[in-house]
Amino acid sequence: MPQPERRYPLIVFDWDGTLIDSASTIVECIQQASRDMGLQVPDRDTASHVIGLGLHDALRFAVPGLERAQYMDFVAHYRRHFLRREEAMTLFPGISLLMAALRERGHRLAVATGKSRQGLERALDASGLRSHFAATRCADETHPKPHPAMLLELLEALSLEPAQALMIGDTSHDLEMAKSADVDAIAVTYGAHPEARLRQLRPLALAASVAELESWLTRHA
Repeated sequence: MPQPERRYPLIVFDWDGTLIDSASTIVECIQQASRDMGLQVPDRDTASHVIGLGLHDALRFAVPGLERAQYMDFVAHYRRHFLRREEAMTLFPGISLLMAALRERGHRLAVATGKSRQGLERALDASGLRSHFAATRCADETHPKPHPAMLLELLEALSLEPAQALMIGDTSHDLEMAKSADVDAIAVTYGAHPEARLRQLRPLALAASVAELESWLTRHA
């Protein structure tokens, strides 16, 4: 039977903190890289705030004492710690089933992430989710969040309009990106940013779990 018309033919997901339980690991790796370089270690809230941002924006905020000439050294330390922990990170419970259900209902899925292309490719393979996504965009191949470029490029690639897409993410950067692209957004509160910060940006809804997210999407998307 033909699929019914969907309110949002395209659903775009952030990756870290939205699909995969990685926010705490990212925070700890930022903190450990700071220790490695003898820098002031950012507190948890500061380190979690930068998840999803582009590299330079993230480092300027999280480790303001870091000189630009030291950025690549910091990244090398961070990457070493992250790669040691990468295999232990898992999808949030219910994500695989949600992706399959959305595809079954006729939605196209995409990813807009602060990860590098290399990092996302590893994650897509490790998670088993690669086949679900029609397109992906990463922070190192266009303007990073909260700039709207990732969403606008995904829409162009898939020949869709902003009103046909829904962004789902766990940070204020995701919501600001969606707003700048004139795309509706849902916030999940189980990731990197606190609920109060997300609520200030007035998403369509907030979901405290994958089950709540699936319920909202079933009823409204």
